[in-house]
Amino acid sequence: MVSGASDRSSIVSVIIPVFNEVETIAEVIERLHAAPFPKEIIVIDDCSTDGTRAVLQRQKEIVVIRHERNRGKGAAIRTGIQAASGEVVIIQDADLEYDPAEIPRVVEPILAGRADIVYGSRFLRGMPPDMPLANRVANVILVWTVRILFGFRLSDEATCYKAFRASLLKSMHLTCKRFEFCPEVTAKALRRGIGIVEVELLNYRPRTCREGKKIRWTDGFEAIFTLVRFRFAK
Repeated sequence: MVSGASDRSSIVSVIIPVFNEVETIAEVIERLHAAPFPKEIIVIDDCSTDGTRAVLQRQKEIVVIRHERNRGKGAAIRTGIQAASGEVVIIQDADLEYDPAEIPRVVEPILAGRADIVYGSRFLRGMPPDMPLANRVANVILVWTVRILFGFRLSDEATCYKAFRASLLKSMHLTCKRFEFCPEVTAKALRRGIGIVEVELLNYRPRTCREGKKIRWTDGFEAIFTLVRFRFAK
């Protein structure tokens, strides 16, 4: 399960929620193993039906937790958080949009004691030209919603690469079931007055719906509602 270190204070728990990603999950895990940081890889199979389960059974040095019914990405992440034993937790999507080779730079500020939360930003140099227009608009609206509600400047609220000091993340009472993990955890961190450090991602490659991307621009409305709800929740 753990590769590259015996000191648990430096281990990064990588949580991979997966649902029907048979074409990409093996390569994601291979790239994670090759990335130069001490890690445990926790895969939550959210009741895949396309052969993903069989692929995971052939993988080595990972922990696999299977949901017996499809519960959603947020629920899968919460399952992974409960199982994580590293000092730092980061989320990794099961497709190939995000490059695991960039994880060391994302988690470094936490391991060095300079931050408790770090987001890998896709947009510090502007939007990727091949990102669909609807997704660009949704991302711009989200960062402005964060700025208006919390007075905090983020360039990328909806990034997958969110890294946390594990003790902090586990102290949050998360209730997310689907894609609202991102706005819920952002809102709850900022409500506590915890700043979010951003690190630029250089290798992000947007995936299209034809390639299997599951989130839709309409999920942006749910994200905005989630930010508003948790901003004013008692």
